[in-house]
Amino acid sequence: MAEVRIDKWLWAVRVYKTRSIAAEACKKGKVTFNGLPVKPSRVVKVGEVYSVRRSPITYSFKVLAIANNRMGAKLVPEYMENVTTPDQLELLELSRIAQANGRAKGTGRPTKKERRDLEEFISPDYFDEFDFDEEEPEDIE
Repeated sequence: MAEVRIDKWLWAVRVYKTRSIAAEACKKGKVTFNGLPVKPSRVVKVGEVYSVRRSPITYSFKVLAIANNRMGAKLVPEYMENVTTPDQLELLELSRIAQANGRAKGTGRPTKKERRDLEEFISPDYFDEFDFDEEEPEDIE
């Protein structure tokens, strides 16, 4: 069986979109084996478990077979097994829930409701008490 580099294998099993992105992730220390960062040139062996840190969690993948060329998504389970721990998957679910709530309050453009509340707060109510169309009284001397 042919030897395959970790960056090429991660690209082939569709963890990364391009091989250069996979190599860059290895260089930045986002890909680890037994807790140690790996170089993009590391040779992959069947049975090894690699961890890939992709914000907000760290995925773990077990190598089931060596893949030299990129494959369709349906074939990926034959070449790798996702062995990510349940606590990491729980972190992923929590981050999805947090994103569903929308943006953090006070950041970005105001929503329509926030804009209306702001306009109501800024526009002085005491102008409503006066009728500016009336003629002003003349000064009596």
